[in-house]
Amino acid sequence: MSPGADDAPIWRPEAALERADCSAPEKTVGTPMPQPSAGRSLSAAPSARTIAGLPGGGSIAVWQGFIASVCMMAGGLGVGWMASGSSLIRVPFFIFLRDNPFLVVACTILVTFGGLFLVRAWLRLGQRVGEWSSVHPAALFRIAALWCAPLMLTFPLFSRDVYAYIGQGRLMMAGLNPYVNGISALNNYHNLGPDSLWTEAPTPYGPLFLWIEQGIVWISGGNLEVAIALFRIVAALGVALCAVAVVGLAHHYRLPTARTLWLTVANPLFVINFVASIHNDSLMLGLVLLGLLATVRGRPIRGVLWVTLSIGIKPITLIALPFIGLIWAGRQAGWGRKITCWALTVLISGGLLTIEGALTGFWFGWLPAMTTSGTIWTWYAPFGLLSITAATLVQYVNGPGDAVGEIIKGIGRGLGMVVALWYVFRGSFDKMMLRIALALTAVVVTAAAIQPWYVTWLAAFFALAGVADGWYLRAYYFATVFFTVIALTDQLDVFDWIPLVAIRAVAIALSVIFVAYMMFWDWKTRSLFTRVAPLKQASPAR
Repeated sequence: MSPGADDAPIWRPEAALERADCSAPEKTVGTPMPQPSAGRSLSAAPSARTIAGLPGGGSIAVWQGFIASVCMMAGGLGVGWMASGSSLIRVPFFIFLRDNPFLVVACTILVTFGGLFLVRAWLRLGQRVGEWSSVHPAALFRIAALWCAPLMLTFPLFSRDVYAYIGQGRLMMAGLNPYVNGISALNNYHNLGPDSLWTEAPTPYGPLFLWIEQGIVWISGGNLEVAIALFRIVAALGVALCAVAVVGLAHHYRLPTARTLWLTVANPLFVINFVASIHNDSLMLGLVLLGLLATVRGRPIRGVLWVTLSIGIKPITLIALPFIGLIWAGRQAGWGRKITCWALTVLISGGLLTIEGALTGFWFGWLPAMTTSGTIWTWYAPFGLLSITAATLVQYVNGPGDAVGEIIKGIGRGLGMVVALWYVFRGSFDKMMLRIALALTAVVVTAAAIQPWYVTWLAAFFALAGVADGWYLRAYYFATVFFTVIALTDQLDVFDWIPLVAIRAVAIALSVIFVAYMMFWDWKTRSLFTRVAPLKQASPAR
């Protein structure tokens, strides 16, 4: 049976990890990572097989991806999110571009086509390269940078969370508590452009990100465009941290580094949700991956520090702390040692979070804000669909529909936490990244709303667990395509007198046609979604 056959193991074998000593955090945890051979270190100049010379003609796919990003950048000028308080809203060029329905449709087509063409370029890059061991990781850094660069120059796409960041930064500047006050506490808050969801709701972000928000608002002097540019730089920095951590973790677990980078930082989900949409998840993910990298390298205290910084961005990464304790305890650790390492992890992280809370004066206000369920739900989230369906049916017979919906959402959250705890206590030590991926998946899948940027967390951890060729890689493709389509068709900004339903219908129709083309008619990509022509297995850790 070929190594790419469907019965291939889903997870590549991970490196054996030796028991670590809690009292000696500098001791290497696990088999030492193989050192790059001469001439192949990350600091060395990349070989000829970079962007312009990937094996198998991969550079063609790279430049197709760049063209796709340029299309999204151009289209984003017409349908990206622009606040009513923006200094650009009265610029004649943007008035002309956004006031003409035909140009708005053209921009929608550019954005949608660009996003899906980027997916195809990513798929073709994997096909054309084939043997990832011949690709230097620096080539993937350059590819990701090339695909992200055009998107640094357009309006926020597919999400206006960045405007909520700006509003929360202004709350901080005004001395108001974002864990108590919504953005509506500000004068003329509508001009800031946030989603109505955030006008009354408290922020779910940690204290570190509140400081980042406050700092950017202070530096920008209240200018929305400058603030957006700064938040995009922060998001790009998060992508860079992800890339650095992925390289280190791939080396440690003896995964092909370039292939793992292709599955993560060069993935369209990362490019679109982190850079185009400007989500703080990139920084959150980069920090938690750095924490795991430090821990597997035998520096668990440093690992706890990194993860605590990640919690200070978005507290969802609290899930990673018990796994940090397990890695710290080591492979053969008994329950006494595990509990000791867990306790040390909680003490260090809890102490740092307490200091952060004291400095902000808001203490642990993010805890109740984080557990607020809100009204948002998505049709592809099982518990979200179930809660709204049950609530509607109960209301139809004059029953307490809202209460029933909240109960179902609560059951989902509780079930997700129970399953996540199961993976904390059960599973192979050698498959720690898989256990983290499955724990996060349980929390995400049981939520009432599943956002496309949540999937980037899962994509990173599953890639670091080792996605084998065959059916499992095909599932990775399906997930990337599905959530890219969700992102492309979910939120587009048009003037009120242009029917949004019609504009979204254009995006949905084009997405369906393009995806059907890739899956059924394009002879180059259709095999990826039916019977995969296996990519060659790369040799360990290059």
